[in-house]
Amino acid sequence: MRDFIDPRVVSRLSSLALDARMPMVGNVTGRHRSPTRGSSLEFAEYRKYVPGDDTRRLDWRAWGRSDRYYIKEFEADTNLRMCLVVDISGSMKYGVNASTEAGKSRLDYARRLAGTLAYVASGQGDSVGLYCAGENFEKEISPKRSAAHLKLILDELGKMEAKGMSGLPVALHDAAEKIQQRALVVIFSDLLMDPEVLKGCFQHLRFRKHDVVVFHLLDPTEVEFKFDRPLRFLDLEGGAPMLIDPVSIARQYREAVQKYLEQVKTVMRESGVDYHRVNLEENYADVLVRFLLARKS
Repeated sequence: MRDFIDPRVVSRLSSLALDARMPMVGNVTGRHRSPTRGSSLEFAEYRKYVPGDDTRRLDWRAWGRSDRYYIKEFEADTNLRMCLVVDISGSMKYGVNASTEAGKSRLDYARRLAGTLAYVASGQGDSVGLYCAGENFEKEISPKRSAAHLKLILDELGKMEAKGMSGLPVALHDAAEKIQQRALVVIFSDLLMDPEVLKGCFQHLRFRKHDVVVFHLLDPTEVEFKFDRPLRFLDLEGGAPMLIDPVSIARQYREAVQKYLEQVKTVMRESGVDYHRVNLEENYADVLVRFLLARKS
């Protein structure tokens, strides 16, 4: 276990499954629907018999009623490819109540979410991959399913550092092309950029048949802006610092943030993304429980 993996949380989630919202293309039998037909308990449809079909799948009751041969088709079940995309730009250093202490940053929160989801997916026989998105992909680990591969994923999660400018849009477009088969793409980011730029990225991923999830990580101080004295604000992605009296701009700031959040929600809805806005003060285990339960509906 790593320090960002809590055995109690893993145990709490053990009774919950990670489900895909759409058919997946895997390489072994698993718990997820496949777009192809195969063997399972879930009936899909009838089709007419053609020479070469397996006669064991003939429906003799349908033949008795219609004097015609019909084949029963069932949904194939397969495993899932889960690709974790973690934003490691400088702004991910920001933490709970503007803290930059170790273990309290946005990246630390993302690490806990991603590492625990990797455990859950690996435990149910699914493949897990990891992509670190800085100015581009800093690290790419293709999805595989083994205990050794899970250890590699967790090792890389533990090594991640937040630094530099954000290149998330470029990284997501790259992901859409590099992840060849249908996958569950789970993104952890603060999304501090123009929502319209993100829209093209998400639509590209959805066009490639990926099931896209976004955990939007925000601290209350970023939304509420309840600072009451002049402060020096630092740009964690390299911009010049600014000395500001928060009281004089608080109203305009909050209006701008609310407008941004509404734009983000609209982009996610129009792009068919499973969107979760996360408060950094919330217990991450509760966030994951809510996420897993929502995917069953």
